[in-house]
Amino acid sequence: MSSTANRTLVLLVLRVVGALLLVAAGAIHRYLWSSGYDSIAWIGPLFLVNAIAAFVLAVAVLVTPRRWVFWPAGAGALLQIGTLGGLVLASTVGLFGFVESSAASYYWESVVVESAGFVVLAALAVLCRPVRRSTVRDDWTEPVRAGG
Repeated sequence: MSSTANRTLVLLVLRVVGALLLVAAGAIHRYLWSSGYDSIAWIGPLFLVNAIAAFVLAVAVLVTPRRWVFWPAGAGALLQIGTLGGLVLASTVGLFGFVESSAASYYWESVVVESAGFVVLAALAVLCRPVRRSTVRDDWTEPVRAGG
């Protein structure tokens, strides 16, 4: 298998796994929202927005052309790490007046899914990052200026 084929396979695996982890995180937040979190001020609406964003980004990671996949992958990575950060805040000092417990439903599943999602999507974003091409040719030299 050539290195181009290997790279293509790695990117495909990262896309699929990253999208699945986004869907898993979205499903967890959607389930929790519908099972009682919807009545918590600020937290309820944020859970619903998180679920919608995760599903939208999962689709975008899968269908965006390769040259642009940096953007949804990067956004997905930021969503995952931001959500994990919110969970840590909620379970330590509280978030918007809400304090979460590590004994809550899907707490540890969320930690695993969001951590793995961040790693996978960040790796995908790095591998697909836009590369600025130099406009300077390697064989071009500055002209000699007379009388300089």
